[in-house]
Amino acid sequence: MKFKSPPVNSLSLDFLTEFCISLEKLENDRACRGVIFTSAVPKIFSSGLDITEMCGKSTEHYAEFWRAVQEMWLRLYSSNMVTIAAVNGSSPAGGCLVALSCDYRIMVENPKFSIGLNEAQLGIVAPFWFKDTFVNVVGHRVAERSLQLGSLHTAPEAHRVGLVDELVPEEKLQEKAAAVMAQWLALPDHARQLTKSMMRKAVLDRLVAHREEDIQNFISFISKESIQKSLRMYMEMLKKRKS
Repeated sequence: MKFKSPPVNSLSLDFLTEFCISLEKLENDRACRGVIFTSAVPKIFSSGLDITEMCGKSTEHYAEFWRAVQEMWLRLYSSNMVTIAAVNGSSPAGGCLVALSCDYRIMVENPKFSIGLNEAQLGIVAPFWFKDTFVNVVGHRVAERSLQLGSLHTAPEAHRVGLVDELVPEEKLQEKAAAVMAQWLALPDHARQLTKSMMRKAVLDRLVAHREEDIQNFISFISKESIQKSLRMYMEMLKKRKS
C-alpha cells in the first residue's frame, strides 16, 4: 500500500478514512496475508496528523477526526495480516505511530531521514496509546526520554534504539521488505496471529475501554486557546518555510 497524499502524506480525515477502508478490504481478502506500507511521495513516509484538522474547527469536527485516528490505530495494531513498514522518508509523530504499529520496520539508510514521536515539541502530549505502542517497541527508558524531549531520531539512531529493525539503501528497500514478508509468511498464520493478539491485546483493550474518554480528553486539550495559538504559530512557520 503506497501513501500518495502530497505534499507530505499528512493524516487528514480523508486520508485516515481511506486508509481504514483499504485495510478492511485487504483483511477481508482471504488471499491477502500481508501488507507492506510505503510512500509514493519522495523523502517523506508520513508527516503525521494533519494540523489543519486540529486548528480552528468545531468540537464535532475534533471528535470525528480523533475517532478516525483511533480507528486507524485499532485496525492496524490488531491486524491479522503481517504488516511491514518500508519507511522511505521522514516519519514524525503520527507517521511514526503508523510505523510503530506494524510488525516490522525497515528504514532507508539516510541520515537526513528522521522518525519519532515529537509531539512535545509542539506543546502536545502523545496520548497513552501512542506511548504504550512506543514502549512495546523500544522499552520504557528510551520511550520516556524520547517522549519528554520530543525527539526525532535520525535513521542510524532509530536503528540503534530499536525503533526500526533494519536499515537498507533506498534501492534495496522494496526487495528487502518482500524478503522479510516471505520469512514471516513461511509460518502458519494461526500461530502467528494468536501470538500477535496475545502480545498486543492489553494495549488494544485499554483504548477500547476508554475510547470516549480519550476523545473528550483530546477535544478539551486541543480546544485550549494556548494550544490553538501554538498550532497556529507552527502552521505559520511551515508556510514561511515553504515560501
